[in-house]
Amino acid sequence: MLVCVCRSLALIAALAVTSVVFAQEDPEAILQRAIAAHQKGDVQQAIAQYREYLRLRPEAAGVRSNLGAALAGTGRYEEAIVEYQTALKARPGDPHIRLNLALAMYKSGRIADAAMAFAALHADQPSDHQVLLLLADCWLRQGLDANVIDLLAPLDKRDPSDLAVTYLLGTALLRNKQIARGQEIIDRILRNGDSAEARLLMGTAKLNAMEFNAAIVDLEKAAELNPQLPDIYSFLGIAHKETGDMAAARGDFAKELEQNPNDFESNLNLALLLKEDQNFDAARKLLERALRVRPGDPAVLYQFATVDLATGNFEAARTGLEALIKAAPQFLEAHISLATVYYRLKRKEDGDREKALVQKLTAEREAKKTESRP
Repeated sequence: MLVCVCRSLALIAALAVTSVVFAQEDPEAILQRAIAAHQKGDVQQAIAQYREYLRLRPEAAGVRSNLGAALAGTGRYEEAIVEYQTALKARPGDPHIRLNLALAMYKSGRIADAAMAFAALHADQPSDHQVLLLLADCWLRQGLDANVIDLLAPLDKRDPSDLAVTYLLGTALLRNKQIARGQEIIDRILRNGDSAEARLLMGTAKLNAMEFNAAIVDLEKAAELNPQLPDIYSFLGIAHKETGDMAAARGDFAKELEQNPNDFESNLNLALLLKEDQNFDAARKLLERALRVRPGDPAVLYQFATVDLATGNFEAARTGLEALIKAAPQFLEAHISLATVYYRLKRKEDGDREKALVQKLTAEREAKKTESRP
């Protein structure tokens, strides 16, 4: 028995000595191991060592920023965002940390948050070309075409040779229905020879003109020239959907999401197709992603409500539709769905009221169509 007790005491003593050694390890040695691992590309080891260092030195904003970069490098953007935000509390004006935070938001699909971060950076650093282009791209993804035009038109005027600016501006002009100015951009790009970018812009112009089959020709050529071109399959999907080729549209939207999981149009349109297949769980996931790109978007909120309606979650559908109509009182389809929800909930008086509103809004819409005819 005495031997066992002695061995136990010896083991405890050894463990105590070991823990003291670890506790007394120089934090700077841990940091050097973290940096070395990061530089060698051993990101997981770097993350572990950065975390160990920060356990001892939690106030080290630069190291926390390094941890954020390592996490972002493995696609763990939400964790990276937390680290960058913590680092900024210690260094609120640090442009490097602010840029990395904005990039992590952008890559995680939090486009609205990224746009605000890039806008603040652009205000402080108006000559930073990378920040300007990323801000324009964020606004374009949010459908804020007028913002993109205001931001880039002066730059394009000063330097028409900047093709990145030219392309973003041309896309915004065409989506904003400024066809003549958009055509000038297309012509300028075409002077450098046929390109995927020019074909995409031409296809976009034809989409806006509702020349869907002609748009498909240009968009397919763009995809052939550069299959990695952002938005190409999204626009192709829209064109195929408008011609009634739903199988092709489904494939196009899926392809776009493979290379750009945060494309708003592809998430929304593929969700609609999945909803028609009654694949409601998959549709919800895509709608959630679309809403991260454009928070509060009425079209996405409406589709959430229709999924609730289709799955028998009438109270959730009612809440969503009532909030949507309060924000967008002329949203005819939302009124139609809300009337259906009220009737399903046995609220006949409310259903009748919505039905009357539907008839009124429909009459107003038809009157406007009549007035606009030549």
